[in-house]
Amino acid sequence: MRQFSRRHALGLFAAGTAAALAAPAPVAGARPAPPATVPALGPDFLWGVASAGFQCEGHAPDSNWIRYIDAHPDYDRYQDAADFYTRYRSDIGLASELGVGVYRISVEWARVQPRPGAWSEDGFAFYDRVLDAMAAAGIRPMLTLDHWVYPGWAAERGGWGHPDMVGDWLANARKVVDRYASRDPLWVTFNEPTFYLVNETRNGGLPATALPAMRQGLVDAHNAIYDHIHAVQPGALVTSNVAYTAGAAEGPVNGQVLDPISDRLDYIGIDYYYGFTPQSIATTSPANLTSLWKMPLQPEGIYYALDHYARRFPGKPLYIVENGIPTENGAPRADGYTRADSLRDTVYWIQRARHDGMNVMGYNYWSITDNYEWGSYTPRFGLYTVDVRTDPARTRRPTDAVDAYRSITRAGGVPGDYRPTRAPAACSLVDTPGSCDDPVTVPQ
Repeated sequence: MRQFSRRHALGLFAAGTAAALAAPAPVAGARPAPPATVPALGPDFLWGVASAGFQCEGHAPDSNWIRYIDAHPDYDRYQDAADFYTRYRSDIGLASELGVGVYRISVEWARVQPRPGAWSEDGFAFYDRVLDAMAAAGIRPMLTLDHWVYPGWAAERGGWGHPDMVGDWLANARKVVDRYASRDPLWVTFNEPTFYLVNETRNGGLPATALPAMRQGLVDAHNAIYDHIHAVQPGALVTSNVAYTAGAAEGPVNGQVLDPISDRLDYIGIDYYYGFTPQSIATTSPANLTSLWKMPLQPEGIYYALDHYARRFPGKPLYIVENGIPTENGAPRADGYTRADSLRDTVYWIQRARHDGMNVMGYNYWSITDNYEWGSYTPRFGLYTVDVRTDPARTRRPTDAVDAYRSITRAGGVPGDYRPTRAPAACSLVDTPGSCDDPVTVPQ
């Protein structure tokens, strides 16, 4: 198989567990009636964009992922990704023009600690400059401590299979927190921890027999750095974002990590991409998992995902940390669904969720530019497309979603009388059984 990213794993769990999706799950009472108009999300709502260090920065130091690429000739060569490393000011400028107030990045452990026990002032100075540029633009950082990448020296000794990995991870994470807590960032400890496990085993970084130890290491590291963050940044908001799977599979897939850290989550970070129906599961083939632009899209699924975690964590703030749609090398999708229509439809369902009492605090679009999608440049998720393979200038070309997002951030959402261009599925498997037995509807 070619690249196997969090989004592939997400689809694999959803498409490959039809029996689990149909299993009973707790569901609240009948859905609220669809309102004739949806209110704007208001000035307290956080609009953002997302990226990740290795996927976007380029100029990458030695790391587990540099080694995975070298070991997999079928993976696209890295080629400095979208080169955020030298273009961060202009990319932050593009975010500012969108009107967003949050920009998610990761502080790459491999860049700031190139050798055991030795931190790089040059590496930290890069992130200093990035955060200075965000501050000048009035943008709040969302800082991810681990977006699946660790230093080459840690990879050499076995990565998360090494007994000192948690201690070394925490030593670096505390350095990062101590340096940047005064910037009042939103914090993400581990990006999609369940699928971090999947990718480590898939790429050869860890044998399957070591998965339980790595899972426990992620739990221990999250809980310890959560306490440290709160010690140095009172009032901090910390999460570990989950990749939403589907239906009854969501609990067992993400619960193994989420449950033991549940008392150390200040907000629930949710990544939502694909939705399934009985028909789409029947027609989803293994080829779809490496052709993400063929995966079924279901914008109302974001409502179900929010509803799921609103019930799981009553009253806890919910944040869509990642959401977007893929295209094949930037070409129009075969289903005709545009990036702008998908964005507007998705925001409509977020407004519906908030109207119905869900405590939704923010939304990040993944991603502001196209990126290295864990082995391939073919899936394009960017608001701005970047053709790494053929354009040495790494030109940022706006998609139709740029104007759409700018209008959304200015208005606090889509117009109150907006109707989705893609109607909700009659039987969605995103949060079964309720999403199939009692589906959301739109006013006639």
